[in-house]
Amino acid sequence: METISHQLHHHQPNSLEDDGRYGCAAVALLIREGQSGPEVLFIQRAKHADDPWSGNLGFPGGRIDPGDATAYAAAVRETEEEVGICLSAKQFLGQLDDHHGVRIPVHVSCFVFFVDDAAVVENYEVSRSFWMPLATLKEEGRHQMRTINWNGQPFEVPSIYIDEDGPVLWGLTYRFINHFFQVIKQPLAQCRHQSIAKA
Repeated sequence: METISHQLHHHQPNSLEDDGRYGCAAVALLIREGQSGPEVLFIQRAKHADDPWSGNLGFPGGRIDPGDATAYAAAVRETEEEVGICLSAKQFLGQLDDHHGVRIPVHVSCFVFFVDDAAVVENYEVSRSFWMPLATLKEEGRHQMRTINWNGQPFEVPSIYIDEDGPVLWGLTYRFINHFFQVIKQPLAQCRHQSIAKA
């Protein structure tokens, strides 16, 4: 955690300007110290027809509301609403680079926080949540190019296999996780092609 905190503190994030073409959203990457090292919190979003990320894995977060003073404030608010964790400035470790959505016109900011023994209380937007060790995410065999179904169309994407209970990790969350590991100087394995796709 000391190394992670140091690297994030010295990272200068690439922030994207809002030019009106994209919606704006913010998420929180939460880290805690687990029994086998640092762990990150993932949520699986509840299935909802109006949610473009319905059923996908991600971080707590959502669209920036008019009442949110900043993207940071939106990430803090959404985290409390979705998983019941109240974040404070002293827990803030740093910000990752902003990313644009590839298939959805949105640009997303990601803020990293350290939480200690935080109890997760899921709201209706979350079907499940779980902590995963960073060491597990780095396992080379989990990294594959896979075919996923997006609005009835197949797309081949880089992904990380998480478990048999849910989908693979892909899209914006995959890009943030990949960037996070680059920032802390522990780059992930390159995704390989596989013959059998798991969406």
